Amino acid sequence: MRGRPKVAVAMSGGVDSAVAAALIVDKGYDVVGLTMNLYSLPGGLCRSEELKSCCGWKAAEDAHEVARKLGIPHFVADFRRAFEETVIRDFCHEYQRGRTPNPCIRCNEHIKFKLLLERAARLGAQFVATGHHARVTQDRSRQRFHLKKGEDSFKDQSYFLYPLTQAQLARVLMPVGSLTKRQVREEARKRSLPVASRPESQEVCFVPRGRYPDFLKDRIPEAFVPGPIRDVSGQILGEHQGIIHFTVGQRRGLGIASPHPLYVVSINAADHAIVVGTNDDLSCQKLLATRVNWISGRELDEPVRVKAKIRYKHKEADARVVPFSAQKVVVEFEKPQRAITPGQSVVFYKRDEVLGGGIIDQVLR
Repeated sequence: MRGRPKVAVAMSGGVDSAVAAALIVDKGYDVVGLTMNLYSLPGGLCRSEELKSCCGWKAAEDAHEVARKLGIPHFVADFRRAFEETVIRDFCHEYQRGRTPNPCIRCNEHIKFKLLLERAARLGAQFVATGHHARVTQDRSRQRFHLKKGEDSFKDQSYFLYPLTQAQLARVLMPVGSLTKRQVREEARKRSLPVASRPESQEVCFVPRGRYPDFLKDRIPEAFVPGPIRDVSGQILGEHQGIIHFTVGQRRGLGIASPHPLYVVSINAADHAIVVGTNDDLSCQKLLATRVNWISGRELDEPVRVKAKIRYKHKEADARVVPFSAQKVVVEFEKPQRAITPGQSVVFYKRDEVLGGGIIDQVLR
């Protein structure tokens, strides 16, 4: 067929992107596979069958085998420098400030739905398809695209996609968003795809096995400087060996004797201090979010009621979003939320639709 739309499928080497590619081929598109080379892991890890990460040689090899099975061309795009400059640098900077970042969201914003879209266009592709468990719909009467939750509520990844814009959504396909994870596995087995049994990608791709201190110790040594552990009144209770070892809500590893459980309430990077308190001290109803993106493309000009999530696995909660300034909002929850964490993202929903979101900058007590 001539004149078929061309689609570049982002192939991570995992089962979701493999099935996404197969479904796009089924639709009769002109399909090409694209794998992003984002970070060079040590060789032994890259080729490990147990690596639960989408980076490395093994992932590219698996993606290539899937492409060969489907009979489509396959290319690898080297984005390592851009990934270092945007995602890893931000990751380090946030931990240096005593915050807890979400690098997958930064990667979607700066790499996957920016550079990958640009690379796809250079290959002549009008669309990019991904294996995300989310859905893109179009309201033709209003000429607007909507980002919605995936069919599988347990695997839904819409939280990570709030930075997307109307222009990006117009070029993005998410074919597995209407399937459950079980159905995806079944599709992969039915088609004899070589990654049908590959384990889930559950780690930050450039920090295999979750060893954050090992990755960061040479990059931000100041985060390993010992400092005081204080209670919420300012009294010093002990000393820690670096703010890098803590995040808001953490209980273990404090090394403090107390008649009641203590949790990390906040982190003050300026004086290397950890502030601890009771479970009640963790609860708060307000936060300030920055770098806010509204998927509709329209800035908020009056308060709006939403369901909001303060981290990926957090239960949505009733809230009111109030405009503050350019790309900043105050989020007021109806009920106190536990362990609101600066650096994480707050994402706004209306039923199954993502309205937008931003980065939690401050907890307002």
